[in-house]
Amino acid sequence: MKATIFFILLTVLARSRGQYHYQGLMNYLENRMLAMEERIALWHEQNNRYNADLKEFRQQAADLLEKLGKEHKKLRSDMEGAGARVDRVEREMDFIETKNPPKPCVKAADKMVEQDVVVKERKKEEFFELSVCVNVVSSLKAMKILKRLGSPKGVWTKDARSAKVYVFNSTSDNTLYEFNSVRELSASSGVSKAKQITLPISWNGTGHAVYDGFIYYISESSELQVIKYDLKNGSVADSAVLPMDDRSPVYQLNPETLVDLVADEDGLWALYPAGDTINLAKMDIDSLDIEQMWDTACPRNNAEAAFIVCGTVYVVYNTKPPSRSRVQCVFDVNDMVSSGEAPLIYFPRRYGAHSSLKYNPEERQLYAWDDGYQILYKLALKKKLWAIMPPPEE
Repeated sequence: MKATIFFILLTVLARSRGQYHYQGLMNYLENRMLAMEERIALWHEQNNRYNADLKEFRQQAADLLEKLGKEHKKLRSDMEGAGARVDRVEREMDFIETKNPPKPCVKAADKMVEQDVVVKERKKEEFFELSVCVNVVSSLKAMKILKRLGSPKGVWTKDARSAKVYVFNSTSDNTLYEFNSVRELSASSGVSKAKQITLPISWNGTGHAVYDGFIYYISESSELQVIKYDLKNGSVADSAVLPMDDRSPVYQLNPETLVDLVADEDGLWALYPAGDTINLAKMDIDSLDIEQMWDTACPRNNAEAAFIVCGTVYVVYNTKPPSRSRVQCVFDVNDMVSSGEAPLIYFPRRYGAHSSLKYNPEERQLYAWDDGYQILYKLALKKKLWAIMPPPEE
């Protein structure tokens, strides 16, 4: 009997303990759920606040973008207006320069340049004349855009002794095109009407010259080799290696051109680099020998091309990206026209930068290649001051 009562008491005690543990577990779970609900409520509160802040930020950003768009539109309109005004001013400057070109001042004395192989020495002597031509460029009279034919860089030029025009498309090739006249080139739709001439050696750069039935060009080789090609016979008449070690481009803005061969009233010239400046050499038209050399002191930096009129070098400069070209450095072999004394010549704004400028002494025109466009510049010339001055009394 006692054992039975004891067993019943143990059973009741065990059940009461189980109920106690169950109730504790329930309390723990209820407390955890309450904590989670508080955290969820806090997350909702923070999320609502973040959404409100994001909405406000989006609105502010939209207002700011709208304001920036209006300001950008106004700025663009102002820039277009400013560009139109600048173009108008440039046209007025071109007109003024054409109608009223500044007069160059010149010295009364001359300097004779002598060359002993490589060493060049300059000595003063009065009224010594290397160049028999007495003209100096005073201004640009007119410009004519003929057409667009070929690649961005090239050469088109005309032999002063004939009406034929020659087109060198690109800076490296061996095929050029001969047109019977400028009119034929202008009327052609391409090169179909042209005579195709294949050179035995490819050219390099844009420094070619056509003079008295011959083509003079720098070959595409490891050496600075001048090729003289006979247009009548269709063969190489002569060649010579220039004694120049500098392989830098003569014009910084035309890196493909190492040497620029130029023909004018006095024959054949070569413009080549020498350190940071441009040097000039007078070449024998028959033997290709170098007769005389000068340091022009014209910088290569920002130079794009050059041309020679009556023994006077006119170096044309530009910027990168291209803007408005201008003659900024002048060198005269007789030392009668200096950069500071020469007229300031600006070229009208065009498409890019000149890859070549070739002067025709008979027409007094420049044949220019600009971003694939063939352009003619008519030059106004006048006598050099020393040519019209009376000789000094002995």
